[in-house]
Amino acid sequence: MKKFNPNKNIIITLILVIIVVIVISLTAAQRAGGKNNIVQSAVNDGVGLIDKMISAPAKAVAGSLGSLTDLFNTYDENQRLKTKIDSYNELAIQNDNYKKEIEELKGELALNETLTDYEKVTANVVSRSPDTWQDIMIVDKGSADGIEVNMAVLAQKGLIGRVIEVNTLSSKVELLTSKNQNSNHFPIRISSEAGDSYGLLKEFNDKEQALVATQLTGDAEITVGSVVQTSGLGGNSPANLPIGTVEKVEPDQYGLDREVYVKPYASLYGNGISVVTIIQRSAGGNE
Repeated sequence: MKKFNPNKNIIITLILVIIVVIVISLTAAQRAGGKNNIVQSAVNDGVGLIDKMISAPAKAVAGSLGSLTDLFNTYDENQRLKTKIDSYNELAIQNDNYKKEIEELKGELALNETLTDYEKVTANVVSRSPDTWQDIMIVDKGSADGIEVNMAVLAQKGLIGRVIEVNTLSSKVELLTSKNQNSNHFPIRISSEAGDSYGLLKEFNDKEQALVATQLTGDAEITVGSVVQTSGLGGNSPANLPIGTVEKVEPDQYGLDREVYVKPYASLYGNGISVVTIIQRSAGGNE
């Protein structure tokens, strides 16, 4: 059995202590000079490499999750914006409709204020078929409201036609643009500086977009811009209902009479007529 030699162990311990002291001294010296020793550098590089290997996939996953979250957030934001845009378009259309309705009601109100001598009924247009667009419209007032056949109908500050059929809750109105040669021959009065001339509305000229008046009485000069109104001489409509203004005067095809082209106050072909005023009779008396 070998004998324990304490001197040998002391020597080994001293050597290890010296080595540790030398390593610590070198490390301290290198740190003071801003450099790492080989061992420490190797350890640090290894730790850094391992950290990169572990963190790279985590960063990639985190980046993908972030992009996916941004994508969903963008989609939700787009959906909200689309909803707002749709709501805005609906509100804009509704606002335009309200504006048109207000303007039309203002026009009817102004018209009614000028017709102070007549009893009037305001009605809504409930039907206007495309195939009879220039001939007929249906309104929501009838015999229950005092409406009768041959009553004059106005809209947009001017005459547009006459009632030709009456039901309990609705009436049929024939327009001045109708091609029916046996109707809508309103007796008219043309007021100019030279005096009044009387005649009859004959037809609507599609090309000129104007009403044509013929059978004029008297030789008074009719000038452009003269006011045209109903004369009341026919017995079916009261006098002084506004129709339009003179646009031009020409001889008829035979050269024996004058034809007066009247620009109507109302847009007879337009689709903006949704409210009309029906003239019942003169206040205090019959037509």
